[in-house]
Amino acid sequence: MSAYTPQFAPIVALAFLGCGFLLAVSVLLLVGGLIGKSRAVLRLGWISGLVLLLGYSGILLGLSLLSREVVLPMGGWKYFCELDCHVANSVSDMRIIASAGPEMAQVAGNGKFVVIQLKTWFDPATISAHRGNGPLTPNGRVVRLEDASGCFYEQSAREDAVLATLGLASTPLRTALRPGESYVSYLVFEVPANAGGFRLLLTSADEVNALLWGDENSLWHKKISFSLEPESALNSPKSS
Repeated sequence: MSAYTPQFAPIVALAFLGCGFLLAVSVLLLVGGLIGKSRAVLRLGWISGLVLLLGYSGILLGLSLLSREVVLPMGGWKYFCELDCHVANSVSDMRIIASAGPEMAQVAGNGKFVVIQLKTWFDPATISAHRGNGPLTPNGRVVRLEDASGCFYEQSAREDAVLATLGLASTPLRTALRPGESYVSYLVFEVPANAGGFRLLLTSADEVNALLWGDENSLWHKKISFSLEPESALNSPKSS
């Protein structure tokens, strides 16, 4: 199972760039009308700009209101548009541990650690024939864990120490890769002992994405998340 954000990325990118270009033309018309003291040019400038803004914003909000929440199973792929290609992410494993070595005998509040294995893959089928084999650095990501009660958790400040204790080597999410390449990252969260029904929210950190039609970061748009069921509960740390 796969999901894309945004859908029809090439069309969305062209619409965004085209609207930006036409808005720039409208601004030039306004400036020209002011300099030339032409009411007709001024009117054309502000009317065209207003129509563009209302039309683009209307489609943006309309697509958001019509969107549906998507929950991918473990092993499902979430594709992020990187303009000329797509980078996909998938949750391949999840484990719950009560402790991570003597230095971290217990999570604060008698909680537990949730350790997620996340795969990043540069899908070679999503590039043009002329792109070549050059490396791509994925855009920034925002990562949060949600439980069944709707509580959100940020990555643990003790993530590096936990992974070192477990013997897990994690690749940073913004590591460059070439078409067809992939790598594995590990995400660690600290949650209360009674928390369950987890979902992973992995979204783009680029603020401009909020202006793209059909992007999950746009206003009121539903999100694409990863289900972390079935859970793999472990009582003692191990490397695999």
